[in-house]
Amino acid sequence: MMGFSFDKIKDLQIDILKEVGNIGAGHAATALSTMIQKQIDMNVPNVKLIPFSEIEDFLGGEDKVVVGIFLRVEGDIPGNMFFVMTVDSAKQLLKRMMGDAVSSDPEFSEIEFSALHEVGNILAGSYLSSLADFTNLKLYPTVPSMAIDMVGAIISFGLLQVSQISDVAILINTTFLEGEHFIEGHFFLIPDPEAFDRLFSALGVPL
Repeated sequence: MMGFSFDKIKDLQIDILKEVGNIGAGHAATALSTMIQKQIDMNVPNVKLIPFSEIEDFLGGEDKVVVGIFLRVEGDIPGNMFFVMTVDSAKQLLKRMMGDAVSSDPEFSEIEFSALHEVGNILAGSYLSSLADFTNLKLYPTVPSMAIDMVGAIISFGLLQVSQISDVAILINTTFLEGEHFIEGHFFLIPDPEAFDRLFSALGVPL
């Protein structure tokens, strides 16, 4: 990607992105808790930058089946967003939300699929509104698409939506906590190439 280097990303920039992530997680936890009438806590254990080419391996390889939610971000920092969970994690989260109504079958019923889609909506909206508040930029999410498919297919589907591909993704690891149980998901924000400088300048830590 022209003009971009991993070496330029300093700890301060990562710290600020983590703070944005934690605020977004707080908003999402409140919204989820209200939706299901149970206390759910969320936190962001770490944030890092990952080369786009390494996303598939990070998620377990192109053939691993996962739950993926994709949306396009429009506005001042155009880009892509993915939220990815393992099938097991998605089922655990649904059990916390819906109790015995969740089947042990690895397939997802229509109501389970719908509930996960709503979770994806809440998460994406919470993270993007947090980023928009922090940066005073205008960010508009498209309606999320959701698929239960192999990692390679989900990533490819996201890339088919856009002509520009960034070299780098911002990875926000997200942990859901309910009681002693925790469930992990992974958020990827992939700004279009020209949007990276704009994002960090707006965060007050230009590259």
